[in-house]
Amino acid sequence: MPKPQSLIDGRLSEGEISQYWRDGYLFPLDVFGSDEAQSYRSELEEIERDWREADLPHPLNMYKRTNAHCVLPLAARMASDPRVLDAVEGILGPDLMIWSAEFFIKEPRTTHVVGMHQDLTYWGLGETSDQVTAWIALSPATVESGCMDFVRGSHKNPILPHNDTFSENNLLSRGQEIAVDVADEDKTHIELQPGQMSLHHGLTIHGSGPNRSDDRRVGFAIRYLNPNAQQQVAKRDFAMLARGADLQGNFIHYAAPTGNFAPHSLTLYDQILAAQRDALSEGVDSGALFSGHRNMQKQGIA
Repeated sequence: MPKPQSLIDGRLSEGEISQYWRDGYLFPLDVFGSDEAQSYRSELEEIERDWREADLPHPLNMYKRTNAHCVLPLAARMASDPRVLDAVEGILGPDLMIWSAEFFIKEPRTTHVVGMHQDLTYWGLGETSDQVTAWIALSPATVESGCMDFVRGSHKNPILPHNDTFSENNLLSRGQEIAVDVADEDKTHIELQPGQMSLHHGLTIHGSGPNRSDDRRVGFAIRYLNPNAQQQVAKRDFAMLARGADLQGNFIHYAAPTGNFAPHSLTLYDQILAAQRDALSEGVDSGALFSGHRNMQKQGIA
């Protein structure tokens, strides 16, 4: 495991900020203690137990994997934690919005992977640097358990061609994979201990392998924006203000949920989902998209 980055009063140093912009990523950052990370994992798994058989409009896994912060106070609380925001502020500045948050879970001894891709390919936000993803480990993220792999400096590329595989083995919404081969020697393994975080640029090429370990690989990904970001494809888009102010007005703001799967949160969730699917569906055959959504629902990962 690499040595954690040394934050200064919880904030990134100038050297760490320069390293992020040079490499397109930064890790590992200590944000939560191991006991706190275990507590968050236990709370998530309690939600899974309590709501698995509930009569929700969508599968439970779909809510975990898409905009979890809209319906789960746990996700909103973690995404809004000042320790996380302090680090993200070094990249995006003092005004921060949560665009999406999702739990990435690979069950033990499973073959699910995340194909090598660039996040910004299908989000409708363009090739912006006004976005960063924070990925927090709630269980050990190792090569054996299927940690992320980043390609150093790849964020300096534009959005590259991607293929939509709609593979049931790929955890991405369209099974998207970059249309170039990435050599193993060009990948950096982003190994994290519970409570540690990585940051990466939306154009950084990355993916992850299968979980060959005997434990779940549980990660929490938060997509942050600053107010300069703009939705360029869908007619409207939503974000939760986490810190500072939004003087641009490019996104519809909403408050954190007050309880798990509250009725008003479920209604809002579908509105946000519809807007983001408008961006996701850009440039894809409608029949293929429907097939992909069916695969996602079977896996509960839409």
